[in-house]
Amino acid sequence: MYNRIVNCITTILLSFLSFGQSVKQKTDPPTTPNFVVIVADDAGWNDVSYNGSEIHTPNIDWLAKNGAQLNRLYAAPTCSPSRASFFTGRPSSRMGIVAPISDKSNLSLPADVTTLPQALHQQNYQTALFGKWHLGLNQSSGPKAYGFDYSYGFLHGQIDQYSHEYKNGDPSWHRNGVFITEKGHVTDLVENEAINWLKTQRDPSKNFYIQLSYSAPHFPLQEEDKWKKPYLKTIKNDSRRDFAAAMSHLDYSIGQILKTLKKQHLDKNTVIIFMSDNGAMENWIPGNQYKGRHKVNDVLGSNYPLRDWKTTNYEGAIRVPAIVYWKNKIHPSLNNNYISVNDFMPTILSLARAQSIPKTVEGKNIWNSIANNDSIPNHKIYIRGHLQESIIEKPWKLIRTRHKNTPTVLELFNIEKDPEENENLLSAEPIITEKLKKDLDFQFNKDAKEVNLGIE
Repeated sequence: MYNRIVNCITTILLSFLSFGQSVKQKTDPPTTPNFVVIVADDAGWNDVSYNGSEIHTPNIDWLAKNGAQLNRLYAAPTCSPSRASFFTGRPSSRMGIVAPISDKSNLSLPADVTTLPQALHQQNYQTALFGKWHLGLNQSSGPKAYGFDYSYGFLHGQIDQYSHEYKNGDPSWHRNGVFITEKGHVTDLVENEAINWLKTQRDPSKNFYIQLSYSAPHFPLQEEDKWKKPYLKTIKNDSRRDFAAAMSHLDYSIGQILKTLKKQHLDKNTVIIFMSDNGAMENWIPGNQYKGRHKVNDVLGSNYPLRDWKTTNYEGAIRVPAIVYWKNKIHPSLNNNYISVNDFMPTILSLARAQSIPKTVEGKNIWNSIANNDSIPNHKIYIRGHLQESIIEKPWKLIRTRHKNTPTVLELFNIEKDPEENENLLSAEPIITEKLKKDLDFQFNKDAKEVNLGIE
């Protein structure tokens, strides 16, 4: 009888403890992460050492080794369109942005589209941008107008690394929309400002979203000898060596950001995204830009083994190196799913526990693919540049090139079997061609009727 009573009491106690644990699990608030987005400017597929480059990028490689390598991330062929798509979750051509916003253009993001930082405000996030904006060249159309609490860097697409002026001499360097004058290399200044913000200016009671949009390795290439020294024996071309130095400088800066996150005990709950805004550019002939004080760069980045360069819709221009890292939350993996830059906004908002996604967003929440390497079914990716447009549906890619005075050209590639895009299968696959052409026309007709065709 005694044993039966003891067993009964034990059962009741265990049930009570179990109930207490289940209540605790249900009442604990959900954990929402911080976000650090790092964007390289014109870094090609073969400009990071984890993809086989001769350039040393140990910190980027560390992220790749310990995170999810997005082996098929597709961006736009040039700067402004990629950034517009990232911040709005939709093809930039919907907003008339198909080329870099340059010179005296008044083009900017439309006011009636909710941006990623604006949506994160609704989740009580702090937001800050360090570095390149390139989505409005006036203070009134700068980062603050589209949801950034804090901004520092440059409004234009390219600047002198030390004078911080645009190619035509216009001022571009600012803090919170006010033009300022500072000494120092852009890579160092962006790094230092971000670190200072993390240490002294963020609100510890809030989550944060910060973006470091570096100018490196975009021209003009102005690096100290210490960054060139490791390549004196391995890279013979002076221009390519200068480019490698810019990448090494960028990689070192990324390493300093990672160290800061760790010292501030922020590394465990921070999602880090690294990507390039588009593929590498082949060369640069400055002409009268910057009053002629910069030399010609006959060799810049490398997209090997992918085809072609920035501005086209071939793989070398739109398939970019990209990584997502979150300590202990993402298993190291090589993710071969086809992913669009449009997909980052809904994915970030889902991790931030947003109750709804803005209606203008066309990207998909790809978190399960990133975290678990799950497949993404029926994912079509539409990309329009100022020279070409393309539609991608695994394993196919249809590219259309429109000419003013000659007939339009179509090309069909199986980018799984032929990632170098050597064999046009247009005639061999008429059914696939016709299907993708209809899809391309459907997407093209949804775009803004007027688009900017300027080029940086």
